[in-house]
Amino acid sequence: MRIGIIDADLLYRKRHRFPNLACMKLSAYWKEQGFETELLLDYSQAGEYDRLYVSKVFTDTFVPEHILAKETTVYGGTGFFYDKAPVLPKEMEHHTPDYHLYDQMVKEHSEGEKKKKEFQFYTNYSIGFLTRGCFRKCSFCVNKNSTGAVAASPLEEFYDPSRKKLCFLDDNFFACAGWEKIFSSILETGRRFQFRQGLDLRIMQKRQMELLASGKLDNGMIFAFDHIKDQELIVRKLELLREVIPVPYQKVKLYVLCGYDWEGTWKADFWAKDIRDVFIRIEILMRYKCLAYLMRYAAWERAPEIYKGMYINLSRWCNQPAQYSKKSLREFCIGQGEHSSSFRYLTAFEALHPEMAHYLDMKYEEVQYGKIYG
Repeated sequence: MRIGIIDADLLYRKRHRFPNLACMKLSAYWKEQGFETELLLDYSQAGEYDRLYVSKVFTDTFVPEHILAKETTVYGGTGFFYDKAPVLPKEMEHHTPDYHLYDQMVKEHSEGEKKKKEFQFYTNYSIGFLTRGCFRKCSFCVNKNSTGAVAASPLEEFYDPSRKKLCFLDDNFFACAGWEKIFSSILETGRRFQFRQGLDLRIMQKRQMELLASGKLDNGMIFAFDHIKDQELIVRKLELLREVIPVPYQKVKLYVLCGYDWEGTWKADFWAKDIRDVFIRIEILMRYKCLAYLMRYAAWERAPEIYKGMYINLSRWCNQPAQYSKKSLREFCIGQGEHSSSFRYLTAFEALHPEMAHYLDMKYEEVQYGKIYG
């Protein structure tokens, strides 16, 4: 039996550069059963296989309807079912991933050192979930129906010693009661590691921060600052982090959620308030010399044009550390050219909201510890 595997995000999203864990587990399981598996790089080959597996993570990734309608097609993932995505059968879920599934694709597209770095998650990382779930029940999250974080897979289940680094996809690692024992297994490998989804800074204590810093961090520390209501708690935790973590603060990054209305209404006055809240969170992070990374909730695309343009400006500025750490937002937009859409949106926003003008001139290198603009 020939089995075709489709990573739909890879086919639809031109800049997508992260392997689909479910696809790799499916491939490994069926290979062990003695069957041939192959990653499809376009949909035209779909009719050549006895069974077709399609997986996607993102809800807006397009998959042709005729592919899903085939009797031989099995599809799944959060991209199809979001918070109600069925889990893989146990024998597949707990199978070591087939890290060679993407080999041919990588070989064809990764010539040169720059390209090799772009495809590093396909070649250099062991990837998996140490824990699953989260107690937060955030309404925007695929874990909103979860009751808490629990142990999922032991590290040895997906650890490949031939790979230099580890990447964990856990939802809220430190919320799991057995986190310390699990974390010890990470340190024992001696490998560099990262928690790609970010960690919940709000629940972290000194012991957790110290242990985190004692490991070989890959890409620094990543946390989240989703809601302005958490600013006092985040500040307290950043103060603690400042005391106990002996690493440059450029190595600390926080995801900043925007475009999401926690009240679920998205009324006309929401957009200005949301952007103001983004500015306040960015200023706090600058104060503690942390990087900000904007995470735009899908609703941002329906914002009025001026605000939509500002979300784009903020994202392009924050999500390029070399720009964020050297230039104010105003300087960044001017650098795009005075006839650019970036500059046009900035000047229109400032004219509409002069009370926020001072935020446009905040600079990472100049914002002083202990001073808050907001």
